[in-house]
Amino acid sequence: MTTRRSAAALSRTLLARTTAMAMGACLVAGCGALPGGSGGSGDADTLTVMTFAPEESKATNMPGMPGMAKAYERWVNAKGGINGRKLRVLTCDERNTPTGAADCARKAVAEKAVAVIGSYSQHGRAFLAPLEVAGIPFIGGYGVSPEEFQSPLSYPVNGGQPVLVAGAGHQLGRTCAKVALVRPDTLAGDSLPGQLNSGLKANQMDGASDIRAAEDSADLSAQAGEALVDSTPKGGGKGTKDGKEKGCVAAVLGARTETFFDAFRRLDSQDRKPQISSVLGSVSQALVDRTGGKESPFEGAYVTSWYPVSTDPLWAQMRNVISDYAFGDNAVDPDDSGAQTTWIAYTVFGEMVKRFKEDEEITGRTLTRRLNQADPVTTGGLTPELSWRYQDMRAVSGFPRMVNGRVTFQVVQQGRLVAQQVGAAASMDMTKTLEQAPRSS
Repeated sequence: MTTRRSAAALSRTLLARTTAMAMGACLVAGCGALPGGSGGSGDADTLTVMTFAPEESKATNMPGMPGMAKAYERWVNAKGGINGRKLRVLTCDERNTPTGAADCARKAVAEKAVAVIGSYSQHGRAFLAPLEVAGIPFIGGYGVSPEEFQSPLSYPVNGGQPVLVAGAGHQLGRTCAKVALVRPDTLAGDSLPGQLNSGLKANQMDGASDIRAAEDSADLSAQAGEALVDSTPKGGGKGTKDGKEKGCVAAVLGARTETFFDAFRRLDSQDRKPQISSVLGSVSQALVDRTGGKESPFEGAYVTSWYPVSTDPLWAQMRNVISDYAFGDNAVDPDDSGAQTTWIAYTVFGEMVKRFKEDEEITGRTLTRRLNQADPVTTGGLTPELSWRYQDMRAVSGFPRMVNGRVTFQVVQQGRLVAQQVGAAASMDMTKTLEQAPRSS
């Protein structure tokens, strides 16, 4: 009797180990659900996707991105889905940590998501590795990590932080005699000086001084004082060559940009009054409104964006979806670049799904193949046509997945972000500028 019980126990143990090994192998291979597994939604007519972003971290938070994703889900499902396929959107708090980013990616794998869409993370290596193993494409990330422009399974819809910062260099290079850059003391922040300087050098300017700040610092008065000194031209900016008399300060600090400029405003700058500058995502319409509107310290600031100004009629459909389906979620702001990026990313996803026949299976791998081979996708004029075929990639060192180098130039006037110029001069392709920038590590 004891022998039979021992044999039965051994059999159960071996069966459990074999099942666990099969599940692990299947996860690596990205195959379908095992019997008894979660299998995502469990419905062949339902497409499971994920959007993740930091929501309650001590640094940059982007709750409007998962909020926009849920509003999009309610909107398309109210219309019958995408070509009859119901959309199931999972959201995840990335927590602004490598562990949080990896956890969100593993959740997407476990739930059999066919894509991760419109998400934000600085920790590209942490979240892209699990997605690559499972064959899940990453569509329309915010563009803050360099890996988003390197992974073969990443499909960026904008040029990320590189084009914004290079664009800021162009804006400042036309006006400034001397520039100081304040940026986070992080791996992602280490690439910013070279990108800004590429725009400055295209306008025959010397590189900016590089001032680092701790990402979660609550006191940036030391950096503010250093920036004021470093941005002051010789002779106080009077009589400099080419008519460029201003000192300029660019701060790209995410949520800490407000903290920096508050400290900068309180300095006794006498008659120096440097031109201030940032990029959308660090400065937004909501920030200008919250800090006084017309009386905001950001009045007159230069801001570089990927997209048209938020008042452009091209955003009308997104605004209507937020109004009708965000259900009072104040985090979903149509002026926010994160929400805008998520909207564009889901637009791309929806257009790709429509290219599948009704009887075709959509998985992460089949969607990836379609993204790699498909003709360009339109986003209603919010971006140039987007395509990730080999021939559409740009020759930007360190960013081989970049397909959209466009930026728009904006300025805060009367408390509103408006186009700095009109017509073709309101935007510019930064590809050639970035081709000459030093490679990001």
